Amino acid sequence: QSCLSRQQLLAAIRQMQQLLKAQETWFSKGLRAVRSRLSTIHASLAKAASEPPAASCPALQAPEDGRKFGTKYLVDHKVHFACDPGFQLLGSSTQICQANSSLTGQEPCCAEISECSSSPCHNGGTCLEGLNHFKCLCFLQWTRTTCQYQALTAPPAWSVTDDPAFSQQPRCAQIAQTKQCSCDLGFHMSGTASNGICQDEPVSWLIPVSADLNECEVYQEEGGPWLCAHTCVNIPGSFWCSCPAGYVLLGDGKSCEVPDIDECSLPQDNFTSGSTCINTRGGFQCVTPRCPPATGNISYIKTSPFQCEHKSYPMERRSCHQAPKTIFFHYLPLPAKLQTPAPLFCMATAAAPSQLGPDSLHFSIVGGNNCGHFMVQRSDWHTRELLLVQSLQGPCTIHVDVDMAD
Repeated sequence: QSCLSRQQLLAAIRQMQQLLKAQETWFSKGLRAVRSRLSTIHASLAKAASEPPAASCPALQAPEDGRKFGTKYLVDHKVHFACDPGFQLLGSSTQICQANSSLTGQEPCCAEISECSSSPCHNGGTCLEGLNHFKCLCFLQWTRTTCQYQALTAPPAWSVTDDPAFSQQPRCAQIAQTKQCSCDLGFHMSGTASNGICQDEPVSWLIPVSADLNECEVYQEEGGPWLCAHTCVNIPGSFWCSCPAGYVLLGDGKSCEVPDIDECSLPQDNFTSGSTCINTRGGFQCVTPRCPPATGNISYIKTSPFQCEHKSYPMERRSCHQAPKTIFFHYLPLPAKLQTPAPLFCMATAAAPSQLGPDSLHFSIVGGNNCGHFMVQRSDWHTRELLLVQSLQGPCTIHVDVDMAD
C-alpha cells in the first residue's frame, strides 16, 4: 500500500526528464556564452600581439599647490591642471599627448598670487597684502580704493581774530613814559604794544571736506570693474546694489538671484502625456526622454520615465552583446561660467562575487554636442566622476553621452 502506483511513477519520471532537459538547456546556453567570451578575448589578444604598442607619454604629476585631472597618457589624451585658492597657474592648463610621445604646451606650475606685485596703489599710497585681496593706505589728500581720486580740502570759513574764544585784549599799564602790556597764560602778544592783541597759541587748521563721488557713474564711464549685476545706487561716500522685484541680493553684495521654487511640486495642467517636469533655477522644463530607435536586432523599451532596457539580449549575437543593456537619462541644471574643473556627478556599480570586479569597468564619453567640455576622471577603484573642464556660456541646452561597460 505504501508503494507508488504505475501512473505516479510515470509522472515522477516525466518531471525528472523535463528538469534534466531544462538544466541541459541552461548548461548549453552557459557554454555558448563562455565560448563567445573566449573567442572575443582571443581575437583581442591576437590583434594586440600583431599591432605595435601604442605610443604614450610620460606620466605627469600634479603641480605643487595644485591638482591634476586625467590619468591616461596615450596619444590624443588630455590632462588638465588647476591651482589651489590663492595661487595662479603659470604654463599650460591642458597638455595633450602627441604621436612622438611629447606633450603640448609648457609645464604647469602654481605661483602664489601677489596682489601688490602690480603696484595698484597710486599717488604714493602703500599696498598691504591680504589673502586674495589688497588694501591701500592713502595720504590725506587722496582717497578711494587705489588712492586714485583727490580729496577736496578747504580752510576754516572763520578767522581766529574774530572769535573771542581765541583772542582777547591785552592788559596794559603806563609805567613812567613806557606802556607795558601782557597776556594771560596760553596767549601770546601779536602786533605792537599800541595796537597789539592776545591770541591763542598758534595751531594749524586743515579741515578736509570730501565731495561725494558717484561711483556708479565714474566706474561706468571709465570701464571700471563690475559693480552691480542689476542696478547701482549712489549714497554719500559709497554705493549699494539693488535687485529687481522677485530677486534677492546675494552675500557678495553685487549679484541678484531669484529664490528657487520647485514648480514641479505645484499642480501642472500643461504637460503632455509621457512628459516629466524637471525643476531648474528660477523655472522648470517639460522633458520627454525617448529610447533609441530600433536598428537591426537591437531595440529598447522604456521601463521607467528615465530608463530604457534592451528588449532582447542574445549573447551569441556580437552586435547585441556590444549594445548598451540599460540607458539612463539624467538632467542637471548648471550655472553659466562655472569655475572649472568642476565635478558634476559620480558613476559606480556593484559587482556580484562571481562576476568581474570593478577593475574591469571602463568609462568613456561616446557622444554629445559639447564633448570637449567634459572628461571622465577616476575618483577611486570603482567610481568615476564626470568633470566640466571648460566653462559653458548660457543659456543653452547641452547633452553628453557617457558609457560604462565591462
